[in-house]
Amino acid sequence: MTAPSKMFGVTLNGHGGPEMQGWRDDLDAPIPSTSDVIIRVRAAGVNNTDINTRTGWYSKGDADADDAGWTGAPLAFPRVQGADVCGEIVAVGSEVDAARIGERVLIEPCLREVDGKMLDMPWYFGSETNGGFSQFTRVAARHAHTINSDMTDAELASFPCSYSTAENMLTRAKIGEGDTVLVTGASGGVGSATVQLAQARGAKVIAVTSASKAQTLTELGAIQTVDRGADLIGAIGANSVDVVIDLVAGPQWPSLLDVLRPGGRYGVAGAIAGPIVELDVRTLYLKDLTFFGCTVLEPEVFGNLVKRIENNEIKPLVAEIYPLRDISTAQDAFQKKGHIGKIVLTLD
Repeated sequence: MTAPSKMFGVTLNGHGGPEMQGWRDDLDAPIPSTSDVIIRVRAAGVNNTDINTRTGWYSKGDADADDAGWTGAPLAFPRVQGADVCGEIVAVGSEVDAARIGERVLIEPCLREVDGKMLDMPWYFGSETNGGFSQFTRVAARHAHTINSDMTDAELASFPCSYSTAENMLTRAKIGEGDTVLVTGASGGVGSATVQLAQARGAKVIAVTSASKAQTLTELGAIQTVDRGADLIGAIGANSVDVVIDLVAGPQWPSLLDVLRPGGRYGVAGAIAGPIVELDVRTLYLKDLTFFGCTVLEPEVFGNLVKRIENNEIKPLVAEIYPLRDISTAQDAFQKKGHIGKIVLTLD
């Protein structure tokens, strides 16, 4: 089939609370440029990026300031959000092989090509461009990765953003067999993905989580769990881990460097406990630590992730499923952090 001229979806109409989102039945359906594909969205995951963008969290000043977008640039409204997408190609641009129509795909959320042009700085799907909270969406063909799997659409939609973020951090930090890796925020989408992906590399994983979620993290492969807020040095010892994968930051941040061995690596892709931390620079240079800020995906990351999914090396963790119309309820449940894994929206 081909996409109709109109479609349904949820638009973000400005920075703020859930009231800034609205259901629409009259959105213009996307039209492909020469190198694009049009995808019928089957399922789309909920993640921190969507909520942070809506609230203007990325701004270092006022939420309505010009730096409130993910790249530090202002957003154009209305915007269709949604970075995690599983769907089916229904139309292609003139430069794309028509044989791709009908392919089941996952969308790589870190975009290097938009409107037929290569970008100097990658954009994020559902932030700088319209995303997956709509019946149809558009993306450069290179970012629509064919997936061959028996998993459901909702299960596959749990992977793109969280697991590619985790895979990217582990790639950048060069996690290998025998490394001991401490993961903060381990019960969330990125954290639980990191536990699985690090374990798949042969690393030993220590997960920081709440006591109520510890058993699940152990089942995912963690060799030890540490209660959130506990004294890390008392729990695992100073100079005891090779790598810290941090998604939390906040007041406990200095102890993350204390538990790193000399020559250790610290990778970060989140700051849910607070973005401002205290750094004793002497710890950084006297221990010869290496820091990795991880946002833009390395070119090989998403393709490697798809292979891991197809080879059943990792499994989806879908906590709850909501229809797209209930996006505000789904995001509210997401922010309460009572779940393990991902919350997913389905489109019918």
